[in-house]
Amino acid sequence: MNKEISQDEERLDVVFHALSNRTRRSLLKQMQDGPMMVTELAQNYEMSLNAVSKHLIVLEKAGLIDRSIDGRNHSCQLQSGPLADADMWIEQYRTFWEENLDQFAAYVENLNNVEKK
Repeated sequence: MNKEISQDEERLDVVFHALSNRTRRSLLKQMQDGPMMVTELAQNYEMSLNAVSKHLIVLEKAGLIDRSIDGRNHSCQLQSGPLADADMWIEQYRTFWEENLDQFAAYVENLNNVEKK
């Protein structure tokens, strides 16, 4: 494997790390319909505002959200670019999985036919 890691690969690492946590995925889902205040986002969790803020920082570093600050009010908005990059990476493997599933289905069908005989 190439020891040099491209910037694209490093970005994907950060995005997949951010997406690996269910709280962060849930936070992203809440922002699907538009920007939300951090305090609004935090209301849905049994954790401190500081803990939610730490999750938002991870999402922000991954480029998955933009945060705007107006005085004491912090608003976060979903950014789709990094999600599209992750989807493109996953798409590379879709054919592989579909072919394997097709082969498995044929194997099971063959087993069923053998058992019926």
